[in-house]
Amino acid sequence: MSETLERWSTRRAFILAVTGAAVGLGNIWRFPYMTGENGGSAFLLLYVAFVLLLGLPVMMAEILIGRAGRRSPMQALAHLAGQAGATPHWRWLGLFGVTTVFLILSFYSVVSGWSIEYFIESVNGNFVGQTPEEIGASFNAFLADPLRMTFNHTLFLLLTLSVVAAGVSGGLEKLNNLLMPLLYLLLLVLAGYAVTTDGFGAAVAWLFTPNPAAITVSVVLNAMGHAFFTLAVGACALMAYGAYMPDHQSLPKAVAAVAVLDVTVALLAGIAIFSVVFSQGMDPGEGPGLMFVTLPIAFAELPGGAWWLAIFFLLLLLATWTSSINLAEPIVATLQGAGLRRGRATALVGVAVWAVGMLSVLSFSAMADVHWFGEMTFFDLVTTVPTDIFLPVGGLLIAIFAAWVMPRDTVVRALDAGPRGFRAWQATVRFVSIPLVVIVLVSGLL
Repeated sequence: MSETLERWSTRRAFILAVTGAAVGLGNIWRFPYMTGENGGSAFLLLYVAFVLLLGLPVMMAEILIGRAGRRSPMQALAHLAGQAGATPHWRWLGLFGVTTVFLILSFYSVVSGWSIEYFIESVNGNFVGQTPEEIGASFNAFLADPLRMTFNHTLFLLLTLSVVAAGVSGGLEKLNNLLMPLLYLLLLVLAGYAVTTDGFGAAVAWLFTPNPAAITVSVVLNAMGHAFFTLAVGACALMAYGAYMPDHQSLPKAVAAVAVLDVTVALLAGIAIFSVVFSQGMDPGEGPGLMFVTLPIAFAELPGGAWWLAIFFLLLLLATWTSSINLAEPIVATLQGAGLRRGRATALVGVAVWAVGMLSVLSFSAMADVHWFGEMTFFDLVTTVPTDIFLPVGGLLIAIFAAWVMPRDTVVRALDAGPRGFRAWQATVRFVSIPLVVIVLVSGLL
């Protein structure tokens, strides 16, 4: 169980890598429709509050475990548990996290394949002149076509694993350094375009004008769950990244930078999307179909809308690409810890993820009537259980291990925030974050 020799080359590389892991479907697809369904500014305010109280402390816990262990997640947990004189069974948390991220990646690749399809359709101008019914029917026809779905799923997975196979510095770091700035540039371009639309003022008012009357128990729980989901905590992916963290870097400062970048993506995406939606007098609470049905309709009616829509789906594709390579890395790192070379480990992960992903692909066609739990298709099941249940379970155990089990001196060194910073973090995790994670978990179970 020797320490990993790989490291991020700079502090900036680590911040961009963790941001790449956090930024994805959660920010550009899930955040807008969740905000639309939960009262706009009321949801946004609670989401930011829970990022600070729930997401960031648990994110620091997960990263510092990897940083202190300098091994793959399973090996790091076993090593640190041994140092603390705790049960070696903590290592199974690493396997649980890898299983969680494996299941998430299997459907993530399928949904990300939709962005490839929509990017091509947008570039070709195929949405221009279509009625809402025609666009909705086109989307349903695509979902029901297993060949097109399989092609996009396979292509996206190949894009992802080709980067992971190249290693930390030669693959992940290079792509993050290139794509994350490009992603923010595209977001700023879209936000700049949003300023010129008729719906910009209404969108900004809806997102940022305080609306306490819209706060309900459901809105609070949804904001809490999304804050946890969007930062990619609970699946040991960030633990793997912590193992590559530079030796002399303040973890709280790095994580704070990641949180600012992550929330900024969500806000800019929200402004761009809702400005277009309000410009066309459409309902912001359209739910998950907001991205793939409502937006094409809205953009199609605007001057140059086909190209702006193409830019938007390119942005979505880049965000899901960076996020997926960061989902695949802990799985590959775990197989490397078991003695496999990176190339072979990546190939095995690719084949397994592709095969499980095919069950999601077929959930819209050949297996549409196959129910795995209640009325759930495989796609319903795999998009619900890992995100709503497995992630909170993993996050809860990670927080307990870091705040209650690991030796104090080890945590202080890995956190790199000084004694006062350590005490503030430990108290927040023990008495605020852990109870909030329990609420998220119970909400997911119910």
